[in-house]
Amino acid sequence: MKSSLNCPYCRKAIDIMELLHDGDLHAIIKLSGSFDRHAHVVMGYCYLFGCSPLKLKAKKLRLLLEEMKRLFDAEAFTWERVKYSISRAGIAEALDVMVKRNFSTPLSNHNYLKQVMIDIAGREYQSKSRQGEKDLRKREGAAMSGGSYPLPEEQVEPPGRFKGDHNADASKMITPEPDAGKYLSREENLRRMSELTGKIGTISK
Repeated sequence: MKSSLNCPYCRKAIDIMELLHDGDLHAIIKLSGSFDRHAHVVMGYCYLFGCSPLKLKAKKLRLLLEEMKRLFDAEAFTWERVKYSISRAGIAEALDVMVKRNFSTPLSNHNYLKQVMIDIAGREYQSKSRQGEKDLRKREGAAMSGGSYPLPEEQVEPPGRFKGDHNADASKMITPEPDAGKYLSREENLRRMSELTGKIGTISK
């Protein structure tokens, strides 16, 4: 059984027993799994700080990986007291730019990286703003095509109830005709018929 393995990034041989007993090396292996598909570019960036040979610089690499993990988890960074938001993909893009640059000396801080991330963060902000405007216009268009806001359902009053007095009786809201409900005598009926007949005869003449 092999007692050593090669580092997937620097290709240096690592003693397995030493790895198991070295807390920094163990933490490095564990932290590298936190970056998923971005692990390779994260490790490449960390090596720009002069983390080789790994056996002697394990603690430095561990500290750098911890800083990178905090950056990825927060998806934000601060530069000159201004906080910027940036996606994990944006961070990985900035790291890739850094790895492809030729630095004559090892890096000592993240200032170069932050300057690259500022440009990417600004681009992402503008992209989100444009997308937000598009989404707003879509919502407005959908609202206009669907007409005005739905009106409340028409309230239909039940029979015998009237606006202003829900306890009112319909019969009491109607003005009664004169003599309504009064029975006429036979003589009165004959008198009215005679008057009506006389009026009709006068009109016909």
